[in-house]
Amino acid sequence: MKLLILILIGYLCYRAVNNWMAKSATYRQEVSTDAAGEIDDIMVKDPSCGIYFPKKDGIHLQHKGEDLYFCSEACKEKFVSNINQTQYI
Repeated sequence: MKLLILILIGYLCYRAVNNWMAKSATYRQEVSTDAAGEIDDIMVKDPSCGIYFPKKDGIHLQHKGEDLYFCSEACKEKFVSNINQTQYI
């Protein structure tokens, strides 16, 4: 009778540990796969100075139906002043 109780307790402990290990393994797998496919941001080229920077950090200007992004306000102003100068020539 004691042997039967020990076997039952051992089996229940085995199932509990096995279940716990399976849950932690799937949790680690879910966490690692979610972050692996994400793209933080797209790199764009400044039309004025030519450097690449993250699009989310850029300064937006729409010119002739085209979306342009600049790395700084100074580059944007330089681009706008060049456009204005070429229009009057």
